[in-house]
Amino acid sequence: MTTTPPSPAALDYGTAPVRPRPGKAARIVGWILSVVPALMLLLGAAMMLSHNEKAMEDFHKRGFPDQSATYIGITAAACAVLYLLPPTAVLGAILVTGYLGGAVVTHVLGHESFVAPILVGVVVWLGLYLRDPRLRALVPVRR
Repeated sequence: MTTTPPSPAALDYGTAPVRPRPGKAARIVGWILSVVPALMLLLGAAMMLSHNEKAMEDFHKRGFPDQSATYIGITAAACAVLYLLPPTAVLGAILVTGYLGGAVVTHVLGHESFVAPILVGVVVWLGLYLRDPRLRALVPVRR
């Protein structure tokens, strides 16, 4: 007796079962954990875009030219906005992670502690995980 393998159409490749929507408490905590790093990014972006004296002093100390503050400020603001909008939240989290990777490198080159940007990155993904059922389906945590 031979069995034929199922046809490719019968196999459901690439789709994970959608987990139930997170509970209300998880969504609230997820949004709080998402808004805090986004506000930090937006505040930093505002300081860079306004060429705040303290921000520019730090830029000069690290060897960045003045005009890079504008570009970095725009990038930080765009990443934060994309992260907060539900349809683009995953893309935003990926971009925020890249942005924070640059912050880690800057801190390492300046011989400073780089723990803060790593913790912010963890909070970004934890917040998104708690508020987005698609991410929960992609990265299931088993009990």
